[in-house]
Amino acid sequence: MTSQTTIDKTGSGGDAPVVPSDATPGKGLRGHPWLTLITVAVGVMMVALDGTIVAIANPAIQKDLGATFAQVQWITNGYFLALAVSLITAGKLGDRFGHRQTFLIGVVGFAAASGAIGLSDSIALVVTFRVFQGLFGALLMPAALGLLRATFPAEKLNMAIGIWGMVIGASTAGGPILGGVLVEHVNWQSVFFINVPVGILAVVLGVMILLDHRAENAPRSFDILGIALLSAAMFSLVWALIKAPEWGWGDGRTWLFIAASVVGFTVFALWETKVKEPLIPLGLFRSVPLSAGVVLMVLMAIAFMGGLFFVTFYLQNVHGMSPIDAGLHLLPLTGMMIVGSPLAGAMITKVGPRIPLAGGMAFTAIAMYGMSTLQTDTASGVMSLWFAMLGLGLAPVMVGATEVIVGNAPLELSGVAGGLQQAAMQIGGSLGTAVLGAVMASKVDSDLAGNWTSAGLPPLTAAQEAQASEAVQVGVPPVAPGTPDAIAAKITGVAHDTFISGMSAASLVAAAVAVVAVGIAFLTKRGENAEAGAGAAHI
Repeated sequence: MTSQTTIDKTGSGGDAPVVPSDATPGKGLRGHPWLTLITVAVGVMMVALDGTIVAIANPAIQKDLGATFAQVQWITNGYFLALAVSLITAGKLGDRFGHRQTFLIGVVGFAAASGAIGLSDSIALVVTFRVFQGLFGALLMPAALGLLRATFPAEKLNMAIGIWGMVIGASTAGGPILGGVLVEHVNWQSVFFINVPVGILAVVLGVMILLDHRAENAPRSFDILGIALLSAAMFSLVWALIKAPEWGWGDGRTWLFIAASVVGFTVFALWETKVKEPLIPLGLFRSVPLSAGVVLMVLMAIAFMGGLFFVTFYLQNVHGMSPIDAGLHLLPLTGMMIVGSPLAGAMITKVGPRIPLAGGMAFTAIAMYGMSTLQTDTASGVMSLWFAMLGLGLAPVMVGATEVIVGNAPLELSGVAGGLQQAAMQIGGSLGTAVLGAVMASKVDSDLAGNWTSAGLPPLTAAQEAQASEAVQVGVPPVAPGTPDAIAAKITGVAHDTFISGMSAASLVAAAVAVVAVGIAFLTKRGENAEAGAGAAHI
């Protein structure tokens, strides 16, 4: 069944949709809004979990398969690269062929790739199937948002997105906990095998419940050249961000790929003005709220993913916690996201997105400033306070920015809007890790030699200092085997103090990013096309 809504593809508002705002759920399972939400949440949970859960399994995979450190890095990088590059194109596929079909194909492919990883006996196969995981994950993430947009009437969409955001946030933050339990008590393969029954459940629910929604103005052709140009530009940008920590920000290769991405995006934008049915109608970005929502999602992800990246090293390598204990210490963050996301959805419905979004980024800025004050002996209660505040700040932004992006796009482009939202989050996460990592590395490099000398330790050669710096950047003391206990204690103290100074600098940068995002939040407003949900005609 298709919507009878006609919408202007520029994203500027278009004709008023003929959708009753007081629609109530109909009888039966198929197309029921809340059951649809449960179904897509099950599928999305797999993808969000796999963004962080695998990090805990990497050491075990490296040991079991005899992989090098560089090969293990590609377990994460291959997944992320495939996901980030494919999201917008995958959203377009959903707009063209229907979000129900795209979601189901994504779930089946993701679960099958997960099972294949668990059965793999070489690092090459693990990385290959991780790439397939990313490709299929890209199919189901925008489709999930498209299904919610099409199923829920406007007055309930924010609450639905709030719960959807809660699932993503909780899964992302809870990944290390579940991963630690599975790796410690079962094996690393179980981290991937767990997706198989979850995927089967999502498929069964999807077949029974999901209703195919297609807007009347849905695209009928493909912008092949546009897909190629955007994919090349996204690949160049993400590749530069992934390799920058290894190559260095001053390296010509890093800037070559950044320049290639700029050229690619420029040519893509010019082409999109010429083609009849563009991949991304540039008129979408005439909507200031939509553009602000995309920028806000990038800035939020920089603070969230960048901050979380260093916190895990802080808990495990400085405080000496196990992966499970480290995950448990992050429960205040997870818990506040779980509690705060639905509440944020309800608040945004009542007062609009501007105040909740600005307030959320202000809380995030305060939390990141608080995290810059953490020391080697900071008590768990103090850490929990800042982690809880970070979760409280992130929740309204995850929900509100998503609603602003998806709600300000025409219904027939809801998949593309969902892809934009997810791509913004993935790129922001990569930027956060790369840029804040560069801040950390710079601070450690500048402080380590002085701290080492002040502690009365023997001077290091240039090569030894470089090796020590790499270890200290993740909070690991560079203590050689056989080092006397007294010397080892001094080295550990220097390493941890230097790591703390680097983490503090990175956290302050993240806080500054969040402050900028407060101003961006005031450019947002409620989605002009939120009323266009086809679901109001089906529920």
